[in-house]
Amino acid sequence: MILPGTTVRVKNPADTYYRYQGIVQRISDGKIAVLFESGNWDKLITFRLSELEVVN
Repeated sequence: MILPGTTVRVKNPADTYYRYQGIVQRISDGKIAVLFESGNWDKLITFRLSELEVVN
């Protein structure tokens, strides 16, 4: 189950962020906003549920 605060990984190989890991910030209308933090940049990107997997 994906809830805000869950760490997820992008599993869509056609996506620019493929295999990036981030933290779920919000969920609405079947879309999930994921925050990626890396070094000197932060990026909030929206994905469909089918494009993400939970990181254990």
